[in-house]
Amino acid sequence: MIWLVTLLACFGLICAEEPFNHNVHNGRVIGGHDSKPNTWKWQVSLQHDSYNDNYFYHICGGSIIDAFHVMTAAHCVLSMDPTEYRVVVGEYNLYEYDGSEQFIRVDRIVVHPGWNGDLANGNDIAILRLADPVYNNGYVAIANLPYPGETLPHGFTCTITGWGLIDFEGNVPTVLQEAPLDVVEHSVCSQYDWWGSVALNTMVCAGGDGIISGCQGDSGGPLSCYTNGAWRVHGVVSYGPAGMCNQYKKPTVFTRVSSFLDWMYSVMNLA
Repeated sequence: MIWLVTLLACFGLICAEEPFNHNVHNGRVIGGHDSKPNTWKWQVSLQHDSYNDNYFYHICGGSIIDAFHVMTAAHCVLSMDPTEYRVVVGEYNLYEYDGSEQFIRVDRIVVHPGWNGDLANGNDIAILRLADPVYNNGYVAIANLPYPGETLPHGFTCTITGWGLIDFEGNVPTVLQEAPLDVVEHSVCSQYDWWGSVALNTMVCAGGDGIISGCQGDSGGPLSCYTNGAWRVHGVVSYGPAGMCNQYKKPTVFTRVSSFLDWMYSVMNLA
């Protein structure tokens, strides 16, 4: 459910969330490959119960940031009623019970106060407080986070993970996908023939080679980068281009985690 930036008349861009086709085929995060089980332990599947019938379906990714909190994208919050959501941690195959999963209901949703529904305005981040804590069963881990204000150099290779669309036909994978994405620094990503003015300093651009990208269903999930001796979640999947997700000079855009740490910690410290 990667949202795609809303502009006037939505010219060339998808302007609303659309449910994606749940046909199951073996495939890839676009241009990626199956991840190894038990690798990206902070990855979360955010799931929604649309009809209050206790049937949950994957809508977005997320990251475990402490035992009681998950970080995701604000645009993944379809309703502020926490009873409509659950998170699944320790997940690998969405369509099989692997024995590693923990299914946890959401107790509270906090969306960044600067989020106004316009992806070009940024602030696409939300924190979910869980009804019960994540416990260490060997298949989960709390994500390491970057330092405040930390940025990554142009060309630095990170990894996107998720269960998002694997092609333009709307096919989704059964198991967690991963793909390498090279960071595109802000001075490049904000050029008119890249993302222009909708690429903000509070965002991370990565990809744009026309081959590898995130896509719908990856939203809210992590951009994991190996920095300062550890894998750290530097980005939250926010938006990409309308139509085919892997377009040249239209990299996947992430909320820059290092720009929001003070707000995140204030939310996590609430009673």
